[in-house]
Amino acid sequence: MKPKVFCIGQNKTGTTSLGAALKDLGYRVGDQTEAEKLVEDWARRDFTRLVRYCRSADAFQDVPFSLDYTYQVLHYAFPGSKFILTVRDSADVWYESLIRFHTKLLGKNHLPTPDELRAFPYHKGGWLWRIQELVYDATEESLYDRQKYVAHYERHNEQVQDYFRHRADALLILNLADSDALVRLCAFLGKPFSGGVMPHLNMS
Repeated sequence: MKPKVFCIGQNKTGTTSLGAALKDLGYRVGDQTEAEKLVEDWARRDFTRLVRYCRSADAFQDVPFSLDYTYQVLHYAFPGSKFILTVRDSADVWYESLIRFHTKLLGKNHLPTPDELRAFPYHKGGWLWRIQELVYDATEESLYDRQKYVAHYERHNEQVQDYFRHRADALLILNLADSDALVRLCAFLGKPFSGGVMPHLNMS
């Protein structure tokens, strides 16, 4: 069985593009919408169903794989797996991409409000707001607070690197904007590089 690949970078760091690249390299990428339904399990730190779900494919990205604690569990549940931490040029670049994406997603000309996020019909509604609560500890007053969100992004990246500091073979830190991103991805996964460039999908 080929080692599983877990994309553990924060959302809006090119995770959708990375998923497309992995498909091109022959990996079966897990159904993102099914994994997202397990976010309440993640909040309780109950990974039973997530580990079972991970037997359905070879590679995985976005929530809950982009969240703290998940990668530690999967590192032990699936020995020999590969982990890819996608990053942006800076935390501020990441934050601006996130708020642009949410604004575009909801079709607004302003940052979405808590009520607008609650009303958005994704996973039967309320999911987008719940993510802000669970992941960024957002309240009505602190939704999209730059300092809070940026601190979360930076802390996640630091903790991932600290966790894998003695397992350099298991972690690739990748900025998809780099010209050699696809070359480095192939080398990390032991795949031949046959040319081409990294896909760029779901841009905000």
